[in-house]
Amino acid sequence: MSMLIAAFMFVALLAVCFAHLLWSIGRTWPIREEKLLAQTVVGTAGIQHMPPKLTSFGVAVFTIISGVTALALADHDSGGVGMTLLGVPFAAIFLARGIAGYTAWFQAKTPEPNFRLNDRRVYSPLCLALGAGFLVLVVMRLI
Repeated sequence: MSMLIAAFMFVALLAVCFAHLLWSIGRTWPIREEKLLAQTVVGTAGIQHMPPKLTSFGVAVFTIISGVTALALADHDSGGVGMTLLGVPFAAIFLARGIAGYTAWFQAKTPEPNFRLNDRRVYSPLCLALGAGFLVLVVMRLI
């Protein structure tokens, strides 16, 4: 069961990684123009351009590391207690981002309508699911 959970998490994180890698080399997939892409994936008020390419690359690296960590957590024989404990900060990061998406503070920081719609439907729920997945993988390693 843990391998199935980790596999679903990995696929989602790989997709996020792929998108951020494309953005880090200046591509605007899946949207044709940079301004609309920035409004859709960043969402800050008045945004005209995507953040620096190094930022997207950093997110890509973090997401692939997260995905590999999820797969490693699914293998109960890998990494020992250190690997189990490594799952906790990953869970906290994703849960914090998921919860933040539903706060008035975050909604005020990211008022762009395209972002707000996607955050409610995709970004925050995905982060909550990933955070819960990391927690489940940690608990499954402990029992």
